[in-house]
Amino acid sequence: MTARPTSSTTISFGLVSIPIKIYTATSAQDVHFNQLHAKCGGRLKQKLFCPIDNEYVERADIVKGYEVAKNQYVQFSEEDLRALDAERFPTLDLVEFVPESTVDFIYIEKSQYLGPDKGGDKAFTLLVKAMRRMERIAVGRYWSRGKVQLVLLRPYKKGLILHQVYYANEVRSYDDVDIGSDYAFSSGEEDLAARLIEQLSQPAFAPERFHDEYVERVTKAADEKAAGQQITVAPEQPTAQIIDLFEALKQSLRGADPKGAASEKRAKTAAHSAKAQEPAASAKTTSESLPRAIKGPRKASDKVRPSKRKLGSA
Repeated sequence: MTARPTSSTTISFGLVSIPIKIYTATSAQDVHFNQLHAKCGGRLKQKLFCPIDNEYVERADIVKGYEVAKNQYVQFSEEDLRALDAERFPTLDLVEFVPESTVDFIYIEKSQYLGPDKGGDKAFTLLVKAMRRMERIAVGRYWSRGKVQLVLLRPYKKGLILHQVYYANEVRSYDDVDIGSDYAFSSGEEDLAARLIEQLSQPAFAPERFHDEYVERVTKAADEKAAGQQITVAPEQPTAQIIDLFEALKQSLRGADPKGAASEKRAKTAAHSAKAQEPAASAKTTSESLPRAIKGPRKASDKVRPSKRKLGSA
């Protein structure tokens, strides 16, 4: 079914104007519950209550207030709010083009598709191809709901996608996050982690492989209840208590790879081979270099037994 545009505007930069249509790109498929009266099952209605006058308030008697201090508000009427709206302008103004690699995904709030409106096909296609060839993303401003939105335009499929983004002061700094101490890992641990990632790797992100299991469980339970059946609940899986990082990686490999036992053995050998050889060689050298006076006199009953290991064997 052909998508219907939600609005239309004009892309404007320099002396260029391109009429476009805006389409919805995403739609959350969440489940919603209503509040019911447990006694009769009727749907409840919320009323606004004023604790000062001890009465319920109709929506027509409500004004918006901005808290300037603790429990102190200034009131704004609808006329006040309309006067504060950003100056309405009908176009989507592109103010600059930036390299695609410089855009951080954390700034993206929501997305919408763009398509050409009547008479804008040729200019729209030219802009898309130029931006894709130069690997640029457009930064622009768009008036929506009384506010100037900061937006990004980037080539997508055969057209453009518009990302509404947060302003810089709306994104918190990652420097405030405690990421713990830095650690040095053995080659065996790093190799084990790399092989686990490799086993779980896919050639590309394919979101169609995933689905919202919670929504499916809720809808299934609702159907069962409506049919008078007992809800079936999947048994809760016990949580594995693994503290050691190396052991956690080994168990993850065992679960992801049918040959996990062999992988575990190879990783263990790689991680401890050098460590196992060095102390043995050191101990042997030290023992053989000790003078007889320190070793103690050899008793007559002592017999020299031939070694079962060949020289140089580990």
